[in-house]
Amino acid sequence: MLRELKTFLAVARHGTFAAAGLHIGLTQSAVSAQIRNLEQALGVRLFDRTGRQAILNPAGQRAVPLAEEMLATFQRMAVSEAAGEYRGELKIGAVATAQTGLLPHALVRLRQQAPGLEPKLVPGVSLNLLSQVDAGEVDLAIMIKPPFELPKELSAQVIRREPFVLIVPLTVDGDEPLQLLAEQPHVRYDRNSFGGRLVTRFLREQRLEVRVALELDELDAIVKMVECGLGVSLLPKAGLWLEQPLKVRVIELAELTFYRELVLLQRYSQRGLPIQQMFASCLQ
Repeated sequence: MLRELKTFLAVARHGTFAAAGLHIGLTQSAVSAQIRNLEQALGVRLFDRTGRQAILNPAGQRAVPLAEEMLATFQRMAVSEAAGEYRGELKIGAVATAQTGLLPHALVRLRQQAPGLEPKLVPGVSLNLLSQVDAGEVDLAIMIKPPFELPKELSAQVIRREPFVLIVPLTVDGDEPLQLLAEQPHVRYDRNSFGGRLVTRFLREQRLEVRVALELDELDAIVKMVECGLGVSLLPKAGLWLEQPLKVRVIELAELTFYRELVLLQRYSQRGLPIQQMFASCLQ
């Protein structure tokens, strides 16, 4: 019945049998059959079917937290207390800079402590990773702290604070960051990303209007654009560009400095699991 509970939660999150099937790898008819089996076993209907929509009825709404608790309990039963005996897959979501920064060393430590564990890396941007953790598709994720309150089911532990700096081409003179931002074209950190929203807030607070030359979400690509003279950029001190000989000038923001925070995101019901606790310790 565990399979049916997982399918039930997928339908509850995604709203239709078809969408749930896409996320858990089942056909719509298979999803329908599992929900029917679950409803027959419980003796109650869990959804009101309206067209293609599957809307939780009162019984279904009561069942969601209970199903989550049952699955979390089963996961705890399946985990050995001895790290060397851990088996199975751990799905780890990570933004690009975490993949090349924090994660490699953490995975080496994880392999040393739990050689039987099979980590699976799921790349993505922070907003998508948040949705995947919330939906149970990813066990945990290293991502940028959201600029809004998280759902109560999720836990975010800050693991790194990265200061923003201004980078400018070597051919551009001057050391006053606000003046350079006002005068030079701006290679903008994607304003729809969590990190880019921090830049937007900073510019608004400083009452700066910038001329956008390009907007993108990849930090190392932003640095390359600045190297080539496309403009200046505000970005966090993170990424592979910091490990190479600099071909840009880095100007600190001093008292104007603001930060991007990386967090380890997981579901509250799973953060006490030994595997999750071990991985968190490997990030330190």
